[in-house]
Amino acid sequence: MNDRIRPGQPWFDTEGKRIQAHGAQLFFENNTYYWIGENKEHTTGTDEIWTWGIRLYSSCDLYNWKDEGLIVAPDTENKNSIFHPSRHMDRPHLLFNERTKKYVLWLKYCDDAHYAVLTADKLKGPYTVVNARYFPYGAKCGDYDLAKDESTGNGYIYFEVNHSDVWAAKLNADYTETEGEPYVIYTGLKPPMTREAVTHLYRNGKHYLITSGMTGYRPNPSEVAVSDNWLTGYVVQGDPHVGDKSRTSFHSQISSVFKIPGKDFYIALADRWRPDLNDWSYTGDMQPDPDMKKRIAERLQMLGLDPVKDREKAMKVAIAVTEECDTSVADYVWLPLEFRGETLKINWKDEWKVEEYEKFLP
Repeated sequence: MNDRIRPGQPWFDTEGKRIQAHGAQLFFENNTYYWIGENKEHTTGTDEIWTWGIRLYSSCDLYNWKDEGLIVAPDTENKNSIFHPSRHMDRPHLLFNERTKKYVLWLKYCDDAHYAVLTADKLKGPYTVVNARYFPYGAKCGDYDLAKDESTGNGYIYFEVNHSDVWAAKLNADYTETEGEPYVIYTGLKPPMTREAVTHLYRNGKHYLITSGMTGYRPNPSEVAVSDNWLTGYVVQGDPHVGDKSRTSFHSQISSVFKIPGKDFYIALADRWRPDLNDWSYTGDMQPDPDMKKRIAERLQMLGLDPVKDREKAMKVAIAVTEECDTSVADYVWLPLEFRGETLKINWKDEWKVEEYEKFLP
């Protein structure tokens, strides 16, 4: 039995198996916490398997997690299916729609830069595909987050676009697509400065976006932007990770933030995709390590691609090279958010308990 959270340490479910729910989101319902994420149990980097479906876990205390199985199963027979293990399906995000009484699940496909949208009548499914290839505003899209205004029921999406921008938009009444015009939050960026791993949270009238740079599975410094509005006016605060001399977000990448129901307490959920990178891989100026640059250059030369003229194809090759690794042994870095006025901070903790913070909570 676990009685605390240990960031960066292997985490096992109630059956003693490594938890496989990456790019994760937590969902709370009927006094139960649910952990939804990518099942990477077969993703060793030695074959074409990217994600083996979307897995669900349940818990009553946030420490001990029961495997509830796959809510989206892999389709191993049809290689054209969006659920085939070779498809780069990741970062599931879920909203419950009070109007339609549907659970709405979005999935990202980084191999073809689109989303899939599914719905279900129950949290555990079965889920039905509403749109298998959705490109908001016709754009090629990447990492994203969904959010809901609890007072109005309106839904929102924050997403990376074309490896250069981050846009925000309102969702339609069903939460299955966008409506109205998008709002540009970041624009004109190039990797590694392009913002990805887009994460939204709302607290005391302020909207926060946490993002990372675009460096594949190698970690880099996060950045926080804050606004008074759901869609516009975001102002950069900087890297929230306190004392992180490595400038790698404590060797992790945040996928979402979970608010403890009824409490002014928030947990950043992050993945340590590469536990093997003990050098923490990036310097303060965010320049890729020489070995990785050499491998990418060699691959581009082998394929006859020019990094400038063939920018889009070259980017896919670069990402593929950085992601040729064993993510079946990726770990989790869950840390509490701390606020100094309106400034968001994250401090490292070797281990911690939610109960330790109760005396500070309303």
